[in-house]
Amino acid sequence: MNEQLQELERKARRAKSATRKLACLPTATKNGALRAIAAALRDTREPVLEANREDYEEARASGMSESMLDRLLLTSSRIESMADDVLTVAALPDPIGQTFGSRTLPNGLQLAKRRVPLGVIAAIYESRPNVTIDISSLCLKSGNATILRGGKEALRSNKVLVTIVQDACRVAGVPDGAVEFIESTDHALVGQLLRMRQYVDLVIPRGRAELIRLVADNATMAVVTGGIGVCHAYVDKSADLDMALRIVDNAKVQRPTVCNALDCVLVHRDVADAFLPRLAGLWQSEGVEMRCDTEVLALLGDSAGRGTVAATEEDWGREFLALVAAVKVVGSLDEALEHIERYGSGHSEAIVTEDYSSANRFVAEADAACVYVNASTRFTDGSQFGLGAEIGISTQKFHARGPMALEEITSYKWVALGTGQIRE
Repeated sequence: MNEQLQELERKARRAKSATRKLACLPTATKNGALRAIAAALRDTREPVLEANREDYEEARASGMSESMLDRLLLTSSRIESMADDVLTVAALPDPIGQTFGSRTLPNGLQLAKRRVPLGVIAAIYESRPNVTIDISSLCLKSGNATILRGGKEALRSNKVLVTIVQDACRVAGVPDGAVEFIESTDHALVGQLLRMRQYVDLVIPRGRAELIRLVADNATMAVVTGGIGVCHAYVDKSADLDMALRIVDNAKVQRPTVCNALDCVLVHRDVADAFLPRLAGLWQSEGVEMRCDTEVLALLGDSAGRGTVAATEEDWGREFLALVAAVKVVGSLDEALEHIERYGSGHSEAIVTEDYSSANRFVAEADAACVYVNASTRFTDGSQFGLGAEIGISTQKFHARGPMALEEITSYKWVALGTGQIRE
């Protein structure tokens, strides 16, 4: 164990030492490394897929849940998407060195903010090997060093992916230590890493609620938490019901195992008779279980089929990560907003409405990182937002919110240019 702790210390120290050079690294060098990573993902995908197959089979045999298995799985198309996202990051403007907020004081002193990297970002994550590439690429472009600590269920996949990243960095001329990977899966190392505030400037946990709580409760450095998504869609009385059906179905079914998938549908009483039987019929054919309040159950009656059951109190405010959704009838926009305030997680909320004032009220009053009008919550994603990737989805209000990409993992310094001014 002492040897593993010493190795962790060496890697953390190496990452910290790399930060000064990374902060000044030319954009061309960073983009060259990113393009090399994308090319290697495409050219050497078979070793990645083979390692992932071994991880997946072992995880399935251990009884891992379907939602976690889906997050673990890599396919040829998913690797292609990972490579595309890396190239998108390479094509984005380099935030480092950008100046903003310039002004001249009455004494002639010129002030401006200049964007700089945060320093060393540690990522502790579970199951999703694509996070290895997402975080590495964003940290490279933003001039941050990163320390990666994935879960044991994806160890083989992560090792191959980190090798791709580190080889590309070496060839491109990126300083050693820019991307460090903790291979040991000993949980004690996580606690040690969380105490290394002399090396680590920010830690981002990605995974189950238990992991996020562990990191938030024990970290001695700044933490950005998020990722737990209890997402609602409210079908207003003025909604286009065809549109509402498409949006609600997409938000639940397109990929139910991720944090931006729909968990609860709120339907205005005035359109419940017209909307809910259509939704029940569609979801019955797709295998979605509806956990309904008493009014929904009474409305659907015997036509609902086996996929409709009574909701319990635990179903409101629950992230299902499966083909399950809670369904409730509400009497007003106010009631919908009150439900979201009570049970929402601050991730993503949607309204389907043709009423401008209702849309405006929902946007203003729904307290979430991402609020949608007439669109699916499934768009809460760095790639979908045109950011290339995300280092995480923050449900906090400080310092970043929603998908975190390049600007969200930078800070700034004040730069003052004078001509001999002194303070009287």
